[in-house]
Amino acid sequence: MQNYIDLAKKNGVILLDTGKCQFCGANTQRGIHECLEIFNLGFQELDFSSIENHIYRFLIVDAHALQHPEIHGRWNNHFHLSRLHLIFKYDIKWTYKLSPKLSDYLNRYKANRQNEYLIPPEILKRGNITTTDIKEKSTNETECRDLIREWALDVYDKWSNYHGVVDEIAKGFLNRK
Repeated sequence: MQNYIDLAKKNGVILLDTGKCQFCGANTQRGIHECLEIFNLGFQELDFSSIENHIYRFLIVDAHALQHPEIHGRWNNHFHLSRLHLIFKYDIKWTYKLSPKLSDYLNRYKANRQNEYLIPPEILKRGNITTTDIKEKSTNETECRDLIREWALDVYDKWSNYHGVVDEIAKGFLNRK
């Protein structure tokens, strides 16, 4: 399995080791590396072992992945944008059991669409909220949840050019679920 450094290299991207995150603009000192550390550690205000907070883990993963597509595989955008679409447009109560089902559906979907790409919005224009914003601004569980939801919605809106594509995916997924 490739790590994010390998995927960036494969995508022709040079990762910067200092300053703000080169993709989302998070106020980091060590660029994408620190941005990923914050993401991977989660946000301390939330207990992700608690089932009611699982949705926030999905929102975090989707928002971060869509702000940093250069360090992911090509079909990653389809998955994360589709999941946000299912959550926000169809009010699906996402669970861990649904993610492999969405992946399976996407595997069938992409078989006939090898030339379909979701071109990311411009770097630094993929949402106004970043990992450091949530880390710095959330002081309690409610505030953290609200910021995460706002972050995911903001990122989702920045990808609006592809809401039609992911709506097709969402409908297909819902019909096969």
